[in-house]
Amino acid sequence: MRQGPRPEGWRRTVFLVGRLVYLQETGFIVATPSVSVPPRRPARQLLLDAAARLFYAQGVTATGIDTITSEAGVAKKSLYNNFASKAELVTAYLEVRHGEWLALYSKRMETAASAGDGVLAVFDAYLDHANFAYVHGFRGCGLLNAAAELPAGHPGRLAVRQHKEEVEGLLAQHLVELLPDEQERAAELARHLSFLLEGAMARAGLEGQDARLKDARAIAARMLAGL
Repeated sequence: MRQGPRPEGWRRTVFLVGRLVYLQETGFIVATPSVSVPPRRPARQLLLDAAARLFYAQGVTATGIDTITSEAGVAKKSLYNNFASKAELVTAYLEVRHGEWLALYSKRMETAASAGDGVLAVFDAYLDHANFAYVHGFRGCGLLNAAAELPAGHPGRLAVRQHKEEVEGLLAQHLVELLPDEQERAAELARHLSFLLEGAMARAGLEGQDARLKDARAIAARMLAGL
């Protein structure tokens, strides 16, 4: 619709407050929503996400700093502003991967109705982690893969060891509930199941699919049924 003549002194002012664009015309203010631009994620998170993809797909040693910063879309300076060294980035990656698994386990535990279900939740969380949408496919346990490349004494190796000990501890915790008067037997069985789980993960990684983990879960379920 054609507008009539503007009164003398008429003017339009456009100004931004928060995420609203305001148009001011001769004393009247009209607010219209502006286009929302999602905030850019912090450089540290971008670097961790890029490192996670690359370390898992290519390995720790084969992945250089330049490759990580290029994948993350940040300057090399950003990496050293957030991590003292590549070794520190590797350790942070391992901690994030451990946290991923714990979240999967916690989710499985939400529907666990018994101590036996708790044991199987550990196996199910390994299966869930194996079925992540990895860029270049499933390659086994990302923690053990990384630890195999790290030298003795590297803090990353300690982080991986602690993760595996925590997994065995969770198995033992559930088994003690099943066998409250046989704590030594529960601890021994937890070690047995831990070896079964880690061995299955190693084979599954070599084969690039989760069939061995499903086999291990079935074996664990039969063992639990016999208690």
